[in-house]
Order: sequence, then C-alpha cells, then structure tokens
Amino acid sequence: MMQQFRSNSYLFGGNAPYVEELYEAYLDNPGSVPDNWRSYFDALQNVPAVDGSDHRDVAHAPVVESFAQRAKANAFMIKTSSADLAVARKQVHVQSLIAAYRFLGSRWADLDPLKRQERAKIPELEPSFYDFTESDMDITFSATNTYFTKAEHMTLREIVQALRETYCGSIGAEYMHITDPTEKRWWQESLESTRSKPTFSAEKKKHILERLTAAEGLERFLHTKYVGQKRFSLEGGESFIASMDELIQRAGEKGVQEIVIGMAHRGRLNVLVNTLGKQPAELFSEFEHTAPENLPAGDVKYHQGFSSDVSTAGGPVHLSLSFNPSHLEIVNPVIEGSVKARMDRRGDAKGTQVLPVQVHGDAAFAGQGVVMETLALAQTRGYYTGGTVHIVINNQIGFTTSDPRDTRSTLYCSDVVKMIEAPVLHVNGDDPEAVVFATQLALDYRQQFSKDVVVDIVCFRKLGHNEQDTPSMTQPLMYKKIGQHPGTRKVYGDRLVGGGTLPPTGPDDMVKGYRAAMEAGKHTVDPVLTNFKSKYAVDWTPFLNKKWTDSADTALPLAEFRRLAERITTVPANFKPHPLVQKVIDDRAAMGRGEVNVDWGMGEHMAFASLVASGYPVRLSGEDCGRGTFTHRHSVLHDQNREKFDEGTYVPLQHVADNQAPYVVIDSILSEEAVLGFEYGYAGSDPNSLVIWEAQFGDFANGAQVVIDQFIASGEVKWGRANGLTLMLPHGYEGQGPEHSSARLERFMQLAADNNMQIVQPTSASQIFHVLRRQMVRMFRKPLVIMTPKSLLRNKDATSPLTEFTRGEFRTVIGEVDEAIDNSKVKRLIACSGKVYYDLVKKRAEKKATDVAIIRVEQLYPFPHKAFAAEAKKYPNLTEMVWCQDEPQNQGSWFFVQHYIHENMADGQKLGYAGRPASASPAVGYAHLHQEQQKALLDQAFAKLKGFVLTK
Repeated sequence: MMQQFRSNSYLFGGNAPYVEELYEAYLDNPGSVPDNWRSYFDALQNVPAVDGSDHRDVAHAPVVESFAQRAKANAFMIKTSSADLAVARKQVHVQSLIAAYRFLGSRWADLDPLKRQERAKIPELEPSFYDFTESDMDITFSATNTYFTKAEHMTLREIVQALRETYCGSIGAEYMHITDPTEKRWWQESLESTRSKPTFSAEKKKHILERLTAAEGLERFLHTKYVGQKRFSLEGGESFIASMDELIQRAGEKGVQEIVIGMAHRGRLNVLVNTLGKQPAELFSEFEHTAPENLPAGDVKYHQGFSSDVSTAGGPVHLSLSFNPSHLEIVNPVIEGSVKARMDRRGDAKGTQVLPVQVHGDAAFAGQGVVMETLALAQTRGYYTGGTVHIVINNQIGFTTSDPRDTRSTLYCSDVVKMIEAPVLHVNGDDPEAVVFATQLALDYRQQFSKDVVVDIVCFRKLGHNEQDTPSMTQPLMYKKIGQHPGTRKVYGDRLVGGGTLPPTGPDDMVKGYRAAMEAGKHTVDPVLTNFKSKYAVDWTPFLNKKWTDSADTALPLAEFRRLAERITTVPANFKPHPLVQKVIDDRAAMGRGEVNVDWGMGEHMAFASLVASGYPVRLSGEDCGRGTFTHRHSVLHDQNREKFDEGTYVPLQHVADNQAPYVVIDSILSEEAVLGFEYGYAGSDPNSLVIWEAQFGDFANGAQVVIDQFIASGEVKWGRANGLTLMLPHGYEGQGPEHSSARLERFMQLAADNNMQIVQPTSASQIFHVLRRQMVRMFRKPLVIMTPKSLLRNKDATSPLTEFTRGEFRTVIGEVDEAIDNSKVKRLIACSGKVYYDLVKKRAEKKATDVAIIRVEQLYPFPHKAFAAEAKKYPNLTEMVWCQDEPQNQGSWFFVQHYIHENMADGQKLGYAGRPASASPAVGYAHLHQEQQKALLDQAFAKLKGFVLTK
C-alpha cells in the first residue's frame, strides 16, 4: 500500500499549487521535471507542439480538472494512508514556504545600513507557520523548481537556510508580480543559484573599494575646500558610484555603445567627476564662480550636463548626463526621448546599443507623477527604448521628513514600477559587493528581456538636504545613528583587510592617492577617451551661433508640388478608406491639380511630404494626431474591411519617394508632461528631424508646463542646448466654454526673451506650409510654438491658392489685402492675430469702414518690427492703431505686443485695445454670452478709443 501511495501520491488535490508550478516548468522545458511528472503531463496533453519544438502552449485548466478527478478516484487511500498523506501535505507546505520567501523575503531582508528598527516578523517565513517542528528540519523534501543545488532533494533545514540567504540577506528581490513565467524563472535561477551573493576576485574587490574611495574622497575634498557651498553630497550613498561603474563596464561588454543618464542633484557632482571623468579643475572653477562663456543666464553647477567616452572591455562607450533642473524627475522623459533618437539614428530597433539610465531619489520616485507617465511609455510602440535601468539613491529621508508615512502611501518607494511589472532589487548600500551584483543582474535582465528594472540602494544621507542644513533639528535619532556610522568605505575597507584581500594600510593608501589626484585636478576615471568620435555622433555646430533671420526659401516647384500631391492622394487598390475620408482624399487630389484652393490639412501634408522627400525625417506625436482631434489631418488611413492595425492601416506620407526620410506619426498615451518631455529629448538629440508635439487641445499644454518652463523656454540660455521642437496647440474662441478655448498664449509670450523661441499664429494653409518648412530649412534650431486653429481648418477664407506654395515664404505680417482700401484715407489700423481677423473683415464690410485697414501679425515673437513698421508706413494719414484679440485683456498677447507696437508708432499716434475684458477664466461657459462678447469686441475695434490708450 505504501509503495502504491508513493507511486501516485502526487495526484492528490491538496498538492494543486505544487503541481501547477511543475506544469509551468514542464511547458517551458519538459526535461526539467521528474520522469513520472513528464509522463503524466505527456499523457494528459497528447498534443504536439505547434512549431515542432519542445515548447507547449496548453491551458492549465484541463490539467487541473484531470488532477481533481484523479484525486477523487484515490479518495479511498486518504482513509487508509493518513500517515503518508501527512508527508505529502508537508511537501506541499515546503512549496508554500518557498513561494512565501519569493514573494515576501524582501520584507525581511537586511537592507538598512543604520539598523534603526528591528526587522519585522513575517509569520509566513517561519517553518512553524506551516506546522513544521524541529523534528521536521532534517527530513528530506523535493527541491524541484528551485535552483539552490543540482540535487533533487534537500533537508528542510537546508531549504530554509538557502531561502534566507537568497531572499533575506543584503538583497531583497521583488519579481513575483511579473506574469511572464520565463522571466520569473530567470530571476529564480539567477538569485537562487548564487544565494544572491557574488563571487568576486581580489582585483574586483579592490576596484570596488577604489570607487568607494573616489566617491567619499571627492565629497570630503569639496567639504573642506569649499566650506558651506551647496553640492548635495552623496556621502552615505557612495555605493552608487560603484554601481554606475559596474553598469557602464558591463554594458560595454554586452554591446551597449551609448548610455544616456538622467538624475537630479543628489550625487550629481560625484557622477560628473568619478563616472564621466569631468576634470576636477573644471569643477573647482565652477565652485569659484567662474562664469561660463556664451550663456546669457547659466545654471548652478549641480544642474550641469556632461558627455564623455570611456573605454570598456567591449569597446568605447559614449556617456551623456543630461542637464536637469531642480524639478527632480522631469528629466525622465527627456532621457527616454534622447535615447529613442539615438536608436533611430543607429537603426537599433530593440535598444541593445543604447541604454537609458534613470537615477532617482526615494521621495521623488514615489511622489512625482511624471515618473508614472514615463513608465507608461515604456512598452508602447512610439516611445519604446528597450528597457530602462532605474537606480534609486534611497537615503530613507526624502527632503526633510524621515517618516515614510509622510513621503508615500506604499511600502516601498519603488512600488510605482509594478504597474509595468518591472522587477526591483532592494540592496543594502553598506554591502558594495551586493550593490554591484544587483547592478549586474539588473543590466542582464534588461538586455535579455528589454524591460525596465530597478536597483533600490538603501543608504543614508550623512549631511542635511544641502550643506547649509542642520538635519538633526527634525531627525535627531536618525542623525545620532548616522553620526556613529563609520562610512561605507571604512566598513568595506575593514572587511577586505580582515579577509586578507588588502594589507592593513591598503585602504588608507587609496585615500591618499585620490587626495593627490584631487589636488592636481586630474581625471579620476581611467581611461577617459579624449580623441574618440563615434560615427553616430551629431554635429550641432552648423546650427549654433547663427544670426536670427525670419526669411527662408520654402517655396516648392510646381512640378514637385503636383508630384507629391499625387503620391499622398494615392492608396492601394485593395484598400478601402471610410467614405468621408475618401472624400478628403479626392478633394486633396483636386487641390494638388490646382482645381480648388488648398486647405489647412493639405497644407500640412504638403509640408511633411516635401520635407521627407528632401531627407528630413518627420516625427509627429500627440493624442489623436494621426487623424487629428478635429479630423482634419487623416495622416493614417484605416481600411474599412480589416481590423488588424498592422494590416489595416496605410500612411501615404510614408510612400512619397523611393529614398525618402521616415515619416512617423504616433497617437500617444493620454499624457502631456511625459510625452512633451520625450519629444523635447528626441529633438535635442536630432537637429535634422522635424519633431512635433500636438496637444489634443491647446490648454492641455498646462499639464506639461514644467517641460515648457524648464526646458523649452530656458534650456538654451541656461545650458546652451539648442532644440528645434515644434508645438502645435489648437487655440480659438468658438463659444465652447472655458476649457479648450485658449492655449494660454500669454504664458508663452511671458516666457519669450533672448530670441529663445518662435511663437506664431498662422491664419492660412500656405502659412502653415511655409512655417513648418522654415523650421527645417533655416540652419538654426529654436523651439516653434504654433497656435493652430479649429474652425479655420475648414474655413474657405483660410484656404490658399496653389501659387502661394510655389512662390513666397512665411509672412511674419500679412498686410491689408483688400484692394478697395485707399491707403491715403486710412485713419485707423487694426492689428490682430488669429481667427479674429476674418471676423474683423466681415465687420468692416458691414460697417463700410473704408478708412480702416486690417493687418495680421502672424509671428508674435520674435516680433517682426521691420515688417510691422513697413505696413504702418503705408498709411500716411494714420492717427490710431488698435490691437484686437479674442482673448480677455489680461490674457492673449496684448500686454506684450503693446510695447512692440508702440516702438513702431509715429509721433501723435494713439494705440488702443479691443477685446474681452479681463477675466479669471479663459472664456465664458455660455454660448449666448460668448456671442455678446464677440459682438462687443468687434464693435469696439471700430469705435472711438476709450479706456487705456497709449500715445506716442
């Protein structure tokens, strides 16, 4: 009876979790399970692999059901073999214990260098939780599906010891939330086969100590040489430098050729010197307040970026540390965009050659929404970068609070990454070897599975938030512990001396050597390659230090216009667009032939087509940008007879020439901040591509204001970083309420200075065509902000004849076009921008006000003084100017353009305002009130000047 039980005891229903885990292993590799299990599963399936390989893709349900039936059939044995059943149950409990450590072991891991609190008791990790007693500890159980040993059996004591060493030592691993069984098994094998402990050579250990010495040495040198100056010290987190060193060297060995790094200010100076190889002397000059050249504003030293090339066993690796403001995590999407541009330049679709590395603080990682938005981009088609290695410098204190209840609502600061099933390795910063090992595992996982991964270095912050802060005022007990801590370098140095790796004077000799290098201002990274230049490097010099010009040759020859128009209005014979879309295509074909005027959507398309045909890639992203929020674009056509996206879509702009540049259009996730940051990063790494972010509605830019303020508007004056990103922001007062009326033009005008950006509001199809082409044809790169229309997209008055595309250029000011206006009789000049122009023209016709001229300012910044003055001089008897706008008086461009207009007025002329009164809201919410206001502002534009009037 006992022999019979042992032969089929695995079929009892109580073993279901154990059996299912075995079955997962069998599906992946039948040879990995014992013979009896393999025979059983083979008989159950009776289904060959689809591809002829050993891999099976069979549902678990039939196996579980069959297992339940067999359990019922064997029920009689339960009554007769209770002793043997107890053994089977214990085997199941062993599997449950193993699972508990894999799920919960990180919570009992030895992670805190300060050891401020006792490790919490977790009952599920105790054998007694499963009714095991001391007498059970030496019983042998199956160790199938673990990787602790090649043997199939271990005693319970050995299993518990292996589990604790693997999951509760200096590394606490979280990976069981991953749904892919292959990835989970990878982590189990990687951790359990090593017991989460590396085996490093003596030379490797010495190198780790050298990196810790460099990290601590720089901080102490700066602390004594520049007393009290802010540097946001890394002291307490020195293992991070060892982690970065390992990441770079191992990445190089695995074929990575570029690493793009984003991080905030904590430890940034240390990375600049000890990782990227910035000359210490150069850093010292910044501490001594030496102003950088050619930067109108500049930035503090701990926001600066840097790039270098270092040697690795796999060849040179280019390192780029992105410039970053104090908005901590806002650099995340910028880094990803930069990586994407580099991938595209290399043709590196999987991201095996370019690696994004994000360095976070614990509080910011948990607290800032752009982290989640950026993570959400990770596996999407338009923003995929092959997985990011995230490193958290977790000083357990955040900014000034030391209580986790005040810094987050989650157990770990890294819990947000579980939304994309990224694994996390929490590691004790006082165990540098564990930190380096965790970094190795993280990179290996990223390279193999092309997914995000996190290394959470639990450390501490020796000083305050900055070097002028006294942290013991708010964290007295924590800083008593920190005051007693000898430092990670000392702890590890003593460990190496005690183990015989170094002589007693070894650690101190390293300290003296590093101090001497600092005094001499020498490189601390060996070897930094000073003369290496990659063939993929971008030369920005043709775009820099150029004098501003509004002019560019953007006209397109008629024959080329017609050829491109034909290409973008041709679809495959077996492709059936929606009837409404087919009408758009047919209308565009007629426009291309010159039979009707060109509308806005066609003007856009012709700009894109002409650019990609000339070798300029175009990248357009945003919510609904393929179709266009207002269904004017139809850049991506959908076959009405096919559902599959890959088969059922056609993009005409990808078929305009045999050797054209790429045209990429992406309907983004519902994000503004991360997506705009991504596109800024992309444009900053590729000056030869037209990169556009289109907001679904212009006011959605509000959600990305930090990117606009900290990068787009000020990146050039702070860091000398040119960028040609284009923003399309639908803007127009159509009576649709406060939301979606205004793109907040006034905010962009307020940020405009130092020729830092271009702000335009085109009013015709030819104007959008020329301004988009101008953005690439001119040999300098500035952000371009376009206030795009809504109702004008289909307004016949905003269409343009074909001749305006084959001749001319973008007009910064469009003068009076009514030939019936006699210049000598004009007494009033109304200047405006945007849709209101067409309303003013109709109003003038109603009033028969032939003494009023109307001009459009299409470029609001840089203000076109020469063009505006030239228009004003056409009217010799001009006495009044009026600025008319749709927006409320405290919004729009009135407060900014009034000074520009005043400069171009003649003596005695007056300037007045016509528009809505000042308002706390962008627009009213009632249609009838909108119409009343619109009528009033149009009347005001032609009425006697009153209120605030400027006189020259």
